[in-house]
Order: sequence, then C-alpha cells, then structure tokens
Amino acid sequence: MILDSLENAAKYEILHPSFKKAFDYLRQNDLKNLPADFKHEIEGVKFFGYTGKGKTEAESLETFECHDKNIDIQFCISEIETFAWKPREKCNEPNGGYNEEKDVRFFYDQPDTFFQLKENQFVILFPEDVHAPMITDGMLNKIVIKVEI
Repeated sequence: MILDSLENAAKYEILHPSFKKAFDYLRQNDLKNLPADFKHEIEGVKFFGYTGKGKTEAESLETFECHDKNIDIQFCISEIETFAWKPREKCNEPNGGYNEEKDVRFFYDQPDTFFQLKENQFVILFPEDVHAPMITDGMLNKIVIKVEI
C-alpha cells in the first residue's frame, strides 16, 4: 500500500506502465466538476467516480476486499474518507470464494489498522492489501481507478 498526495504522484509512475495515465488524468481534469458516478476508460485504465453518502465502519467491513488482477488507486477529491486495512497474508477467514468476473474476494477478518484520505490524497492498493473503503458519516467525492496487473 502507498499513501501520498497528488503532488508526489510522479514518484510512483515507474511502478506500473499505466500509473502515469492514471495520475495524468487526475492532474489534467477539473475533478470537482466531473459528473457524479461517471465511468471512463483510457487504454485499459478504468476510472469510476463516486459522489454520495459514505458507509459506517460495520457496513464497510461487510466488503473487506482485495483483488487478484487489478491494482486500485483510490483518490479523494474532497471530504475525508477512512479505510480499514490488513495485509492479505494475515487474513484467514474467507467470506466466500473469489469472484473472477468482478475480480474480488472478501474476508471476515478484522482490520489491523485504519487510515484516512483527505482532499487531494490517494492510496494505491495492491493485491496483497485487503481494504474496506468509504467509511465516513458524511458525503464522499472520490475516484477509483482500476489498473490491470
């Protein structure tokens, strides 16, 4: 997992050939004025906008998840979003099997830690990062980027 602000994103572009596309999109668009709940794709990099109510911690932990084929870059446009996190190798309680179509697997395990994203910050979540996002008692304005491994 990597947590940083958009100003420092160039440091991470060497980690995957599609990261530059993802971060360029964030740098070059007026993110606060994008349509709510948009979907967009650039050369295989998928962008999903979300504007709406967040979840309680309990609601979010119902989908404590990780992915096998994609890296998530989650970006906070405004407000504050809390995430739950745990390394995959420490998760021992699967919640069902792997859903190949949606590239997701869930766990019942409890997180090791919580962290927050604030405006203009991102988190890169690799397949080994089990996470539960969207925890807030307010509204969220965010973008989730799916980068295929």
